[in-house]
Amino acid sequence: MAELRHSSSIGGRATPSPRKRDDVTSPLSSDNHPPQDDDGGRDRHARDRFRSLFSNHFQLLDDSARVYSHNFKILLFLITILAFAGMFTVYSVISHLNAPYLCTKDGITLHCPRVKEPPSLWENPLPATTSWKPCAEKRIGAISDLPEANETNGYIFIHAEGGLNQQRIAICNAVAVAKIMNSTLILPVLKQDQIWKDQTKFEDIFDVDHFIDYLKDDVRIVRDIPSWFTDKSELFTSIRRTVKNIPKYAPAQFYIDNVLPRIKEKKIMALKPFVDRLGYDNVPQEINRLRCRVNYHALKFLPEIDDMANQLVARMRNRTGSPNPFMALHLRFEKGMVGLSFCDFVGTRAEKALMALYRLKEWPRRFKDGSHLWPLALQKRKEGRCPLEPGEVAVMLRAMGYPKETQIYVASGQVYGGQNRMAPLRNMFPNLVTKEELTTKDELDGFRKHVTSLAALDFLVCLKSDVFVMTHGGNFAKLIIGARRYMGHHQKSIKPDKGLLSKSLGDPYMGWATFVEDVVITHQTRTGLPEATFPNYDIWENPLTPCMCKA
Repeated sequence: MAELRHSSSIGGRATPSPRKRDDVTSPLSSDNHPPQDDDGGRDRHARDRFRSLFSNHFQLLDDSARVYSHNFKILLFLITILAFAGMFTVYSVISHLNAPYLCTKDGITLHCPRVKEPPSLWENPLPATTSWKPCAEKRIGAISDLPEANETNGYIFIHAEGGLNQQRIAICNAVAVAKIMNSTLILPVLKQDQIWKDQTKFEDIFDVDHFIDYLKDDVRIVRDIPSWFTDKSELFTSIRRTVKNIPKYAPAQFYIDNVLPRIKEKKIMALKPFVDRLGYDNVPQEINRLRCRVNYHALKFLPEIDDMANQLVARMRNRTGSPNPFMALHLRFEKGMVGLSFCDFVGTRAEKALMALYRLKEWPRRFKDGSHLWPLALQKRKEGRCPLEPGEVAVMLRAMGYPKETQIYVASGQVYGGQNRMAPLRNMFPNLVTKEELTTKDELDGFRKHVTSLAALDFLVCLKSDVFVMTHGGNFAKLIIGARRYMGHHQKSIKPDKGLLSKSLGDPYMGWATFVEDVVITHQTRTGLPEATFPNYDIWENPLTPCMCKA
């Protein structure tokens, strides 16, 4: 019984699995279950191998699917990256192709985009002439934001001082200041200049009706001092009616804080002096755009001045019997300019002695005893701050490639030194003419009454020339270059590198080929190309940033 119980307990602990019962041999059940034959065992082993192979095959398929899925995700990720990179590249290429032509300044070096077309003597590169368009003109259909006449903050009155071009700038600034303070502008008076001794009135040179009408939606302008203000002389003489503490290049906020309260109090105030009394990069862009609107659209010369200038241009273009381009040269080498520059120039001892006496008389404080002027003159010439002599201009133009046959219109006063000083330029460029040589005496007599009328003729011919060349700074050259840029940068406006010329012409070992190479390379980017206005320029020489748009 004990053995039986022991056997039963062993049998009770056996696994209930049918396979295990078949496989495991119990001493108590060996007689009850005879062993299976060999064929059955082989079938069972075959089925097991089949199941194992089938299972392994599906396991391989499952692993392959997972590897394929992983690789597919990587491939998809790479394709996405490549697609984004391609889109960015295409966008960059299109943006580069559509980007407007614009030069950038690095120190004193100007970097301009490369162009495929060969350089031209008469025109700027095509991309430079098609990238920008003027956009300061009168807005057609615009609603005026001017208050009623009886709601104006007051009236402002200015004297436009200096020569024609300084007066032009003052008029543009006066309109802008009137807009800033929401005031009414009394038509500016052109003050007699101490050098020019000219008494031209506004209406003697500019079209008043067009000026007032064109700006009627921007600023209210009246022809004369209001009739209710009886003591008109007070505006010219009384300090109580004059704002005198306006700093040069003042910001717009200065006028609002310091000038406007006085105008509201007195109703009419004169602003004096008014030369360069409004800044450029410290006023709203809309105010700068208004100044361009005045300069390029509202200020028109009288029709008779414009007509005579067009005749001069036509005669310059047909001097050879067939249409030809021409150059306008602003030659600033009058006695007054030579004396004021305090530079040293080629001349005889007697000529230099006379110039010293002239400087002592005109500028005694600067001249003193004259002993300090020689090193100062050398320094100024080295820095390129001296007017170019006619002979220097001739050598520069020939180095640039302009041939002897070039037609040149000279805008200049009486050249210091006369024909002897002009001889080198005339010998190298014999087709050199002035307005006096292009016209009859009777044609010019009507313009001789006002010096500014003659200056206006020179201004318009230079503006419409194929190439304009300046020889020294000043408002005339600045306004011409700015206007030609505003017209689309098509016409070349050459601004010589006088520092380079001084260095090269003073080097006795420099050969002609080296000089030509230096001049050509340096002046490729000094032709009035598109460039941002600030901080290197004011809006008169370069109006691009506030007054031009992408074409």
